[in-house]
This record gives sequence, structure tokens and C-alpha cells, in this order.
Amino acid sequence: MTAPPTAGSPKGGSGRRLPGHSLRPEILREYDVRGIVGETLFPADARALGAAFGALVGREGGSTVCVGWDGRHSSPALRDALIDGLTASGRRVLTVGCGPTPMLNFALHDRGADAGVMVTGSHNPGDHNGFKMTFGPGCGDGRPVFGAEIRDLGRIAAAGIEAAAAPGDVAAIDAADAYVDRLAAEADGADLSRLTVVWDCGNGAAGEIAARLTGRLAGNHRLLFAEIDGDFPNHHPDPTVPANLADLQAAVAQEGADAGIAFDGDGDRIGVVDDCGAILWADQAMVYFAADLLRARPGARVIADVKASRVLFDEVSRLGGTPEMYRTGHSLIKNRMRETGAPMAGEMSGHLFFADRYYGFDDALYAAVRLLRLMAGDPAPLSAFRAALPPVFNTPEIRIGVEEARKFAVVEAVRARLEEQSAPFAAIDGVRAETADGWWLLRASNTQAALSLRCEAGTEEGLARLIENLRGVLADEGVDLPAF
Repeated sequence: MTAPPTAGSPKGGSGRRLPGHSLRPEILREYDVRGIVGETLFPADARALGAAFGALVGREGGSTVCVGWDGRHSSPALRDALIDGLTASGRRVLTVGCGPTPMLNFALHDRGADAGVMVTGSHNPGDHNGFKMTFGPGCGDGRPVFGAEIRDLGRIAAAGIEAAAAPGDVAAIDAADAYVDRLAAEADGADLSRLTVVWDCGNGAAGEIAARLTGRLAGNHRLLFAEIDGDFPNHHPDPTVPANLADLQAAVAQEGADAGIAFDGDGDRIGVVDDCGAILWADQAMVYFAADLLRARPGARVIADVKASRVLFDEVSRLGGTPEMYRTGHSLIKNRMRETGAPMAGEMSGHLFFADRYYGFDDALYAAVRLLRLMAGDPAPLSAFRAALPPVFNTPEIRIGVEEARKFAVVEAVRARLEEQSAPFAAIDGVRAETADGWWLLRASNTQAALSLRCEAGTEEGLARLIENLRGVLADEGVDLPAF
């Protein structure tokens, strides 16, 4: 961890100090800075964050920061304030335009920029917004900015920084053309002409890129809700919620399509529906991708978060790969890939990462084209792959509101009790307890004052036993598991 810049630390400072500005603690999240516009997040916060991040980039030896933004109504004002702060710190800013977060990450690689900031509320409601930050491949080890480093930015913003002797400049670049070229290139050599695909953009930031991309791909493509609209008038752009996929499922049935693809609000998370309209969850999709990857790279490491099905880890082993269970969180997973050199990773939220033929960041548009390439070479439909997977019965992710400090104490108490009982469990991220029926997971949410729970078994009866087991474990800690 690089120490936070102090007064006078940026090289070539002017001797003039920019005033400090305190960011509300609740907007300094684990993976980003995010709040409700007009309530907890204001342009003044964006300006202070820009100055603080610019100072941090300067300490890492960087000079150029790419900035992108999504289609929310508040994004342009926050973008402008962010850029004011970045240039005040002496950084040069390249604006990449309105589009998905992966387009910003692509621009970092394509332009050799030192860092990037995406103004986006991701999959959250339209009145939310925030900032995702990352270093480029040549600066700060190319790491995402998360955890303690985000809290450090809050301290830097509160203290203020020394203004640069000369402010940085701003230039607009067209990242979209090169990005669409790169996405389309993933289909080179594959015959997509027999495929019919429905794409649900959810009125999010991926819509315009998806329209351009599908215009380049062979096959029949129907787009739903591709107009970028910060009000999200058709449905909420979160493909992990089954209700948000209803329009996609209906369109797949109407078109007799081979697959349906959905994006979240900023295009870094994917949802998939097969030819029968059934949801292919992220861990199931990872098995489909892993089978192809491991043919070319036997023994390769495949990382998935602790929420993923046992089936994924078993199937990766069966296919000759090396599965690794890791902590939940897209920044954590991305960082783990960088540390281990793993060519593929993913988490149940729909973030899929490929460092095989791609750059290692989560890009739902890239994952979609890679999926279609595999489907084009597979004579069996996607539904046949899903049906051949070992059957499991599971709960959705369940969240129980618990005070911020107490949520960690509950998890620790459960872990200690399982250890005393010599019960099998993994403590990678919370507690994942293994039983003859399957497993249950209890962890403290990274983003809310809540406990996160999930259960999976091989039979319905086994699932019922797991749920009751977990209900009793929680009751011992004074926490009620609601009916669901």
C-alpha cells in the first residue's frame, strides 16, 4: 500500500493548498465510492475525490487518467466536477465518452493510460451514482482501487492536497471504435450465422455499444431496451434478479432464439438465458467457458467466489483444471487473478474475467461474444449443456440486516463454534460449512450492514435440512432467519 500523499507531496507543486473536503463515510464503499445523489453524494464530493485520486496517481508515477461515465442523469455534472479535481492535481484527463465500464478499462490498455475513473451507479437505482477507480497496467501494478485504498482517498480528500504548478489538460478520445473492433474480433473464425440471439441492455450504458457490436456480428440479433436512459423505464438493470430477466425470457421464446444475454447498468456483469428460457447462472456459465479453456490450457487455475456451486469446483477438477475458491468481490477476484496469473475467474454476481485472449477485467460484452463463439461450434443447444450438469437445489442469496459491527461478531462466533465441533468448513470469506447434504454459507456483506447467506444441496430434502441447520445456528446468535 502506498502511503497517502501529504501536503506538498506532488512534484512540481504550486505551494498553494487545495482546501480539504470531508466525504461521508457511508459513500466510501469496499469497491467504489457510491451514494445517493443530492443526499449523500454531491459534485463537491466528486471534485475532492478527483483531486485525491489525482494525487495518488501522481505518487505512483502516473500522469494520465481516463474518465468515462454512464447514462444516469447525474453523471455529466459529477464527471465535470471529477475532472476539475483531477486537473487541479496536475493530471492529464482523457475522456472516453458515455458507455460501459469495460470500455473505460479497455481504453486504459489501448491508450496506455496510467489510471481510470468510471462515473457510474452500476446496477443500483437511478438516483444512485458513484466512481469506480483503477490503475492502468503500467502504473500502480495495474491494480483495482478498493478497500483500505478507498478509505485512504477519504483521508486525502479531507486533508486537501497541494495544487499542481500548472493544471492538467483535458482531451476527448474516441474509445468506442477500437473497443467494438476488439469485441468483434473475438468472433473471428467462428460461424455465428445460424444463431439467433436476444440482447437485453436494460437501458443501461452498454446499449449503444451492443447495437454497434451486433451490427458487426453474423446471425440474427434482436436488441431490447438499447436506448440509454437513466430512468431505466423498462426494468431495473440487474441480471442476477430473475424478475429482471422476464422480458428477455419472453423474447427468447418469441424469437425461438438460441440464447438471451442481459447486462447490468454499466455493462460489466452478464446474465444468460438458454434456448428454453431457463437462466444459466454465472457459475454454470463458468463451467461452459472452462471446458473450452481447459482444452487449450490443461491444469489452468479457475477462480470463483465462495458463493459458487460445488458443481463448478468439481467440474473444473474433472476437466483437468485447478479450481480455487476465493473471497466475494469483483475487485478482490480481479486482484487475485493478477497475483496468481489465472486465465479465468468469476463470481455469482455475473462478473466474469478472462485473461486468456483478453485483459483480465470483467467485461460482459466480451463474455457475450466469447459465449456465442463457443455456441457456434457446439452442435448441442445451451439447454442440453445445462441439463447435463449435476442437479442442485439452492436458495437465492439471502440478506439479513444486522448492525455493521455485530455482523462480523456473528460470523466469528459461528466460525469458532464450528471449529470447536471439528465440523468441516472453509473460512475464506465468512464461513462455508460442508455437510453430507451440501453446504451453507454465512458471511458479512462487504457493501451493506447485513449478513449474506446461501445454501445448496443435491436434493430438495437435503436443502430443507440445510436451511433448518442454518436457522438453528443463527438462532443461537440471536439472529432470525426469515421464511423465504
